[in-house]
Amino acid sequence: MMFPLQGVQMLQMLETYLRKSLPESLKVYGTVFHMNQGNPFKLKALVDKWPDFNTVVVCPQEQDMIDDFDHYTNTYLIYSKDTKNCQDFLSSPEVINWKQHLQIQSSQSSLNEAIQNLAVMKSFKVKQTQNILYMTIETVKKLIPSLLDVKKLSPLGPKPKLINQEMFKLSSLDVTHAALVNKFWLFGGNESSQRFIKRCIRTFPSFCLLGPEGTPVSWALMDQTGEMRMAGTVPAYRAQGLITYIIYSQIQALNKLGFPLYSHVDKNNKIMQKVCYTLHYLPVPCDWNQWHCVPL
Repeated sequence: MMFPLQGVQMLQMLETYLRKSLPESLKVYGTVFHMNQGNPFKLKALVDKWPDFNTVVVCPQEQDMIDDFDHYTNTYLIYSKDTKNCQDFLSSPEVINWKQHLQIQSSQSSLNEAIQNLAVMKSFKVKQTQNILYMTIETVKKLIPSLLDVKKLSPLGPKPKLINQEMFKLSSLDVTHAALVNKFWLFGGNESSQRFIKRCIRTFPSFCLLGPEGTPVSWALMDQTGEMRMAGTVPAYRAQGLITYIIYSQIQALNKLGFPLYSHVDKNNKIMQKVCYTLHYLPVPCDWNQWHCVPL
């Protein structure tokens, strides 16, 4: 069975249910939060049954997934209370079009077995990426206060170093900057990713520092799941604390909007882990997972 959730009331109920399952539901919770703020990416939510669902899948409308090779658009956000049910649910062509290049994102590494089993059943190759998942201290206090652990916070407080405000100007990105962001994004570097970045810039708040030439030298964006992502600094301006300043500015602005704030960092990226520590991000006891699936 596949049940599409329609109407404001159902999506608000889903947000409430997912909130009770944080942090494991974080990827889907963040997405549904923004669906309830006007649904700017025009996503849909599918469950196996309602209201006592086992598995929820959030993805674009079918008419938006027309490019079989664009896995940035063909992205499925998944939360499940039952991995066996999850595998059965995801195997339905009504839920996922396995003939396309696609990606699955979830805060549950426990879904890996179901996805690997589906790879055999549906004939696709899969690459899993697993990273550290962080939430800002304000979001933890508001949504999961039981996770608050002051021992994991920097004793200096979350303020960044001052920057030279004559040299750098705080601003926002516009779509003409997408190529620059795409060039330095670890998951980007192609035409599809550049289209996705343009859409994120058009749809959600973005932040950058303009350098002396008037072009961005450091930046941070948000994606359709409400995650703070794609941050970067051009090489000539690195090691000056600019990224810390940008992300601090981003947190301050998005907190005022009441957004749940979270992000991920590569396990080998010690510099960004240090930035997260400085800015009072807390690592949560589950992972950021992405499965990139390509039909054989």
